Amino acid sequence: MTRLYTTNLDVGYDERRIVKGLSTTIPDKKITTIIGANGCGKSTLLKAITRIIPHQSGNVVLDGETISKENTKQLAKKMAILPQTPESANGLSVGELVSYGRFPYQKGFGRLTKRDYEMIDWALEVTGTKEFKYRPVDALSGGQRQRVWIAMALAQETEIIFLDEPTTYLDMAHQLEILELLQQLNIHEERTIVMVLHDLNQAARFADYIIALKDGEVVKAGDCEEVIQHDVLKRVFHIDAEIGRDPRTGKPMCVSYNLLKENQQ
Repeated sequence: MTRLYTTNLDVGYDERRIVKGLSTTIPDKKITTIIGANGCGKSTLLKAITRIIPHQSGNVVLDGETISKENTKQLAKKMAILPQTPESANGLSVGELVSYGRFPYQKGFGRLTKRDYEMIDWALEVTGTKEFKYRPVDALSGGQRQRVWIAMALAQETEIIFLDEPTTYLDMAHQLEILELLQQLNIHEERTIVMVLHDLNQAARFADYIIALKDGEVVKAGDCEEVIQHDVLKRVFHIDAEIGRDPRTGKPMCVSYNLLKENQQ
């Protein structure tokens, strides 16, 4: 049974439709990446699936129920989202920020329970941020801060985690560090990971399933062998791509590309 999917989903702002009649499936316990040109609807789709923004028509279905009818706290126990630009954590320690992930489980005056503290410490341990627990978030490097935000999402104790461009503003080493962390969470914790990535080769290397969007519609969805193809990249990005093989993984990769001229499109 597929846990999460969309049917004929329309999402927009005012009169402008961004996502158009989109039907797609998110494979359970796999890593899914969403790729596409700027403005194609990647982030909008993530926000609609996680109910950050409403959709105009169609459905997002999780565990057989439409999410629009789901209780907010109950939904927050099933899925977590790390936005592209997380809110400022000024004045917070790492431990305090990660504790916010326990909000869906708090009752009454919101005091943390033994279970809450256990999950906070576990999330810090898994993300390699336990040594920063009492340090201000502002004092950390970009890569360290991103790991702390992921720890907060993990402390939320959900089986599905959405990340909108988690490698943005990070250097190559820190990008790889974050993606390898997410891969390990998928392998060892069986978390379903859904993320927007700009780098095609990172998407091919780390994803089990790729959704390629153009103008709010799915051009192609499947494994990297199916999606990282010359004709797909031509339609999605308007590029003439040379496809080779990653010598480390054996997966397809974009070796080089040229912009397509008007008469080639």
